[in-house]
Amino acid sequence: MNKIKELLNIQYPIIQGGMVWASGWKLASAVSNAGGLGLIGSGSMYPDILREHIQKCKKATNKPFGVNIPMLYPNLEEIIQIIIEEGVKIVFTSAGNPKTYTTYLKEKGITVVHVVSSLKFALKAQEAGVDAVVAEGFEAGGHNGRDETTSLTLIPIVKKEVSIPLIAAGGIATGSAMYAVMALGADGVQVGSRFVASDEASSHIDFKKMVVEAKEGDTQLTLKELAPVRLLKNKFYNDVTELYSKGPSIDELKALLGRARAKRGMFEGDLNEGELEIGQVSGLIQDIKPAKVIVDDMIKEFQETKKSMEQVAI
Repeated sequence: MNKIKELLNIQYPIIQGGMVWASGWKLASAVSNAGGLGLIGSGSMYPDILREHIQKCKKATNKPFGVNIPMLYPNLEEIIQIIIEEGVKIVFTSAGNPKTYTTYLKEKGITVVHVVSSLKFALKAQEAGVDAVVAEGFEAGGHNGRDETTSLTLIPIVKKEVSIPLIAAGGIATGSAMYAVMALGADGVQVGSRFVASDEASSHIDFKKMVVEAKEGDTQLTLKELAPVRLLKNKFYNDVTELYSKGPSIDELKALLGRARAKRGMFEGDLNEGELEIGQVSGLIQDIKPAKVIVDDMIKEFQETKKSMEQVAI
């Protein structure tokens, strides 16, 4: 029995990343109905909006789903209480200390998984009592770790040292990539960018189209002094690069970033001035399609890759 399938009670060990401005109830329920685990991304939701999405998700699926919580969220306590009140049984935490709420959530019967970018943080998460970890490589979109360790290196390093189930993330959009990271020791995968380019993602259609049009090299990690983030290159990215050429202060970087720039780009569709968070794997994404088709295609390709690898001789 696959550890992640057993832990989360899902058909396939595929988790949809809880991405800001992309992961609402429509996407989460569609992935769960397809046999994976859908996650509602609370990082871009006010508490009352999150409650609405949880309630709609419960009506749209009878399968397990969860909520992703950035631990630096300003309304964290209120978010936690809503999750408990609404009976959500799976929580993925990220961007903060897993010790803060893991014990409390588990006492409420909630399965807790924490997202990490290094072995050090994976060990801290295990010590905090989480049920599993997501090890996310440098290729991933959005806010990233500072160590710049790629998935190919990170997964076996973490696997060697932790005893809890391991989910791989970063650079995974295909069944062959899923097979590769599971061969390295992962028990399942978390997929973000591929699900951005889905019919059900709440991100703006113009952003989805830009993801599909992206080529290798069209993303870059930047703003490391604030919080490292991988972005599609656009006017805003070019403005950041120009500012860096002048040796900016932290305050100058903050002033350029401003507020709600990610919403402006990914949700409202401002492809020039918006912050467009996506992974390197966008260079492999060539179409927008239903979440169920994405899951089905990944499983089919995983099985085909497995069969072909059994025939490889060295």
